[in-house]
Amino acid sequence: MTDDDPGASASAPEPADRFRSTRAAHRDETAEDYVEAVAALIESRGEARVRDLATMMGVSHVTASRIISRLAGEGLVKTTPYRPITLTAAGRRLARAARRRHEVVLAFLRSIGVPARQAEIDAEGIEHHVSEATVRAMRRVLDKSGDR
Repeated sequence: MTDDDPGASASAPEPADRFRSTRAAHRDETAEDYVEAVAALIESRGEARVRDLATMMGVSHVTASRIISRLAGEGLVKTTPYRPITLTAAGRRLARAARRRHEVVLAFLRSIGVPARQAEIDAEGIEHHVSEATVRAMRRVLDKSGDR
């Protein structure tokens, strides 16, 4: 497109920006899923243990342990052997933000007629790749329709 192309958008992202954003979302996806799962376990069971997290995420105990170790290194969780996993303040913030995005995306998908089971599956993927601007737009649509 050229600058004099009437269809050109001044705010259209460059291809590299789109790919960079997607790579960043993939990188953060696991952390968001795991801190959200730890928060859910703490809320429902009073504590989060690696074995419960592994079961919830459908991964081996070793995989869950490695991811928790990585998240501890990133300052999102605290863990000691034979003790429950706890979220740091940063982990709690990330878990809340991920949960909020998930809820908005899920409600939006349901509002446009996506069946509940499929909306839950799709929301799990979309939530990691949607910008805050898009989440705000989805929320505005939901607020106007009374679905939220």
